[in-house]
Amino acid sequence: MHSMLFTSAALAVLPMFFLSSAAHSNHSYADPCSAIAGGIFAAPVDMLACLRSFPFNETLRQNVMQTVSGVFDFYTFEDFYLDSPPPFQESTTDIRAELTRITAQQYDTDYDFNLDLYNFVNRLNDGHTQWTPNCYATWENLLPTPVVSLEVNGTQGVYIAPDSVGFIDLVPPGFTSFYESIHFDWQRLAGAKVLQIEGMDPYDYVDLIADTVSGNFLDHGVRVNSVFSGYRLSGDSFSQRFGDLAGRLFSPDLNVTFTLIPVNCSRPENVTVPFLATFMGNSFTDSESYWTNNCAANSGTNGVDKRVSSNLLSQATRRTRLQPVGAARKPADGIGLPAPFQPTLPPTVVSADVMRSYLLPDGQTGVLFVGSFDDDIDQFQIDASTAITTLKAAGATRLLIDLTNNLGGFICLGFFLHQYLAGSSFGYPGFDSAIRANPLAQKIVAADIAQDLSEDLSFYVPDQYAFLNNTILPADFDYVSPAVTVTINGQPDPTSRRFHDVCSFSVPIPDYPPFNLSNVAIVNNGNCASTCAMFSTLMNERHNTTIAVFGGKPGENVEFKGMAGNQVLEWTDLDSEIKTAGLKDDPLAPPDLLVSANMRHNWRTAYSYLDESEPIAYVSELPKLRFPYTLDTYNNPQNVWIFTAQQIFG
Repeated sequence: MHSMLFTSAALAVLPMFFLSSAAHSNHSYADPCSAIAGGIFAAPVDMLACLRSFPFNETLRQNVMQTVSGVFDFYTFEDFYLDSPPPFQESTTDIRAELTRITAQQYDTDYDFNLDLYNFVNRLNDGHTQWTPNCYATWENLLPTPVVSLEVNGTQGVYIAPDSVGFIDLVPPGFTSFYESIHFDWQRLAGAKVLQIEGMDPYDYVDLIADTVSGNFLDHGVRVNSVFSGYRLSGDSFSQRFGDLAGRLFSPDLNVTFTLIPVNCSRPENVTVPFLATFMGNSFTDSESYWTNNCAANSGTNGVDKRVSSNLLSQATRRTRLQPVGAARKPADGIGLPAPFQPTLPPTVVSADVMRSYLLPDGQTGVLFVGSFDDDIDQFQIDASTAITTLKAAGATRLLIDLTNNLGGFICLGFFLHQYLAGSSFGYPGFDSAIRANPLAQKIVAADIAQDLSEDLSFYVPDQYAFLNNTILPADFDYVSPAVTVTINGQPDPTSRRFHDVCSFSVPIPDYPPFNLSNVAIVNNGNCASTCAMFSTLMNERHNTTIAVFGGKPGENVEFKGMAGNQVLEWTDLDSEIKTAGLKDDPLAPPDLLVSANMRHNWRTAYSYLDESEPIAYVSELPKLRFPYTLDTYNNPQNVWIFTAQQIFG
């Protein structure tokens, strides 16, 4: 569910599936899941009838909560949530109290239990830490009316995205046929000025969605920008997000009511827009097959003992220091950007996978759009080097890096891009790092050392990291025992010794910066996650790089970075660590999940270069420049680049 919205198999059956709830009015379905079987779209009321047909199961609840609670033992930020520092105080939560509540609360259905757990974890606002039950989180509710914040005639307001018709037309026709079947004219709403949403001031409603739906980012302003539709580079293609108002994962919402003034009208009207649910799971025919194919644990749900050679086949590309880290991707993130908004400048490098480069009409400013740091390790380095070399050869003397809606990726690729821009003489570019040294983590490291495991088998193996003087940790160096106890919000928290990442690069690093670093700038919308956040923080803290952020709510700050951990482990990663250490039978080890789900967590912390006592995740870093989107710049990367270059470079 990470890349494209629609699979070819689903498209093949799409014409056979009528999409409205009314389509079922002449049929009697004893099994509510059979009513929505065979298609990729469903009216939310029908989807919910299926999902809420599974009764609450105490055995499953206890299994899930034991696993989730065990994962939180490794969560580096747990004690910070007891009193999150400003400006992130909205995320203050007593995690253990919430786990106790959910373990004891009564629920009518399995859906209700999982929704409560999902919402609790999601509202920690850390995309590195998420509970994702595949039974339910493979559904996303979509509206044909994504919203944007625009400055029009000097005043900022919320609008239905003016490009909605071109955008929605890129969604396969089954989506729009639903609205045709209920005679709902969504096209006429494109560009409408929104006066209220659900009876609230539109920005207040956006705040509500940012607080209850968006998740992923500690900073409220960044979450606000997540609510709005916006452009991104998805793989090698420009695409557009629905935004968190118009695209909601695992949601019971049926519709949204807008008070708005359509284009070329003068009178406000109330319009209730129904959601349509889209399915990204495995095919099914009825409730039994839905549960078997989407809800029950399968061979990929839990970790493996990687000491068994046959278990390594699916793990061959995983490397500790290159572990990709980033926000959870939503199915609707892959819809294309309408043609009028695509850049018209010729790319200077056409082979790049997750990046694009252009020379702006001023002949001096090169643009490097980095869509993510999640790519073939060597190819990313080749593409970045080629793009920068080609831009310089074309006459560029300054560089604008666009990181809008960048969801992160491999840690070392962020370090590589910084190192390439800073030159080889700069030295170690990254941050001090640490992990939580709970009793089970201490047992894992001790077992790994005793077995002389290699870094291919464990993320805990010492000699893939370095001391703070950049010498490699010895293979038998126990860096978590004795633990270093730090006090966070009055709670003693055992951590490992500080260490550095070790990154090797396949592309030669220039001796000197290819561009004067004062002529390098960054632009984004704050949705710059994980490795992207680490790269941006490096540029800001080490080089005072000018960073400009677009969008947000008028009068509210927006940080230039989103979540900034250091490394995330999925449940399968952590469970594999435990099993490979030979500790699955330890009383401290969480049990295997009995349901198809993932509990990821932030496993490592990165500490600020400016204040090494603070994780960079909790260091407020505001952009030097802030701009609202306008009719010229929203969803238009080329216009954003030209405008930003003029404002920064003159």
